[in-house]
Amino acid sequence: MGRIDPTNPEALQEALTGGLFEPQDTPEQRAALARLETALALVEGWVDEVVDAAATAHLPAAAPLRETVRRRRASGGPAEQTFASLVGLELRPRRCREAATLWRAVLDAHGAEQRDAIWAHPDLMPTAEDLDHPELFTAARADAGAPLDLSGLDDPDLPKAPPETSD
Repeated sequence: MGRIDPTNPEALQEALTGGLFEPQDTPEQRAALARLETALALVEGWVDEVVDAAATAHLPAAAPLRETVRRRRASGGPAEQTFASLVGLELRPRRCREAATLWRAVLDAHGAEQRDAIWAHPDLMPTAEDLDHPELFTAARADAGAPLDLSGLDDPDLPKAPPETSD
C-alpha cells in the first residue's frame, strides 16, 4: 500500500485492477469451493441423467436437445460469470459430464433406487475423486452387496470423514 501514490490516478487504477485489494484465499476456502463444485456437479449430472432418461422415451429430438443444453452450460452466461467473479467458483462442464457418467454407472450397476438412495446422507455422496474414477465408486457400492444401510451415520460417536481436498 505504501508504494501507491494517491495523487497518481493511473497508479490507483492499476492497484485496483491488479488485485491489491482482493482478499487472499485460504486453504479452507479453496477446499470449501472444491466441495461446492463437486456438489453442484453431482446435482447437474444427476438432473442431466434423470431428465435424459425421461425425455428419451417421449421426445424424438432428446439427444440434440441434451447436446444443446450441454453447450449452453459450457458457454455460461452473465449469471455464471458474475457468480464466478464474486465467489470464485466456476462450475466446469467437464465435471458435470463426469458426474453424469458416475450416476449412469451407478444406475446401470445398481438401479435407480440405489442411485437415488445415495442422496439420503452426505456421507454417501461421491467425492471429487469418485468423479475422476466412477468405476471405483460403483465397484465399492457393489462390494457392499446389500441396499445402503444408513443406520448409524448420524451417530455422534462415529468419526467424521476428513474434508475433501481440491483436485
